[in-house]
Amino acid sequence: MRKSISDSITKTVRDLNKSGLVDDITLRNIEKLCLPEVKDYSPKKITEIRKRFNLSQAALASVFNISTSTVQKWEQGNKKPTGASRKLLDIMERKGLEALM
Repeated sequence: MRKSISDSITKTVRDLNKSGLVDDITLRNIEKLCLPEVKDYSPKKITEIRKRFNLSQAALASVFNISTSTVQKWEQGNKKPTGASRKLLDIMERKGLEALM
């Protein structure tokens, strides 16, 4: 539901921008507000991301400022990343480890 609403708003503002009714700065601000929803990460995907950057579970935990046991639980499927951790995984996957440093 959230995605369809943000897509609709963004499309409308883009159309208004093309018509000259909304300036470029307002368009960019609206696009920033309508950021895509962060996806869920499976245990396998979390492990793949961690290994892609040659990180141990302890190192990933340190980067995210969480416990090593939390990373272990994610990779075992006993717990799922939420909130900031999901966003950090998304940034790391899309932009690399350097984006978090």
